[in-house]
Amino acid sequence: MWKQNGKEVLMKLTLMFREYCSLCHKMRDELKPFQDEYGFGLDVLDVDDDPVLEEKYNELVPVLLAGDKEICHWYLDEKKLRQVLES
Repeated sequence: MWKQNGKEVLMKLTLMFREYCSLCHKMRDELKPFQDEYGFGLDVLDVDDDPVLEEKYNELVPVLLAGDKEICHWYLDEKKLRQVLES
């Protein structure tokens, strides 16, 4: 169990992000209703702050991960996200 903003969360996902990326902002916003419904935590990492992440995810951002497993990139795959959250 993790804590995010003082709340306990059962699962934590990671969003590989760029501040100037409109698709990144869109995916982050689209994740909010799922966070309310499923109560997962979300770490948002700016790939431009880490050369290793930038090299790995450069052309794919936004990328949504569960651990090191990719859920989706570029656009939110709601069906795949629900499968991960309900497993």
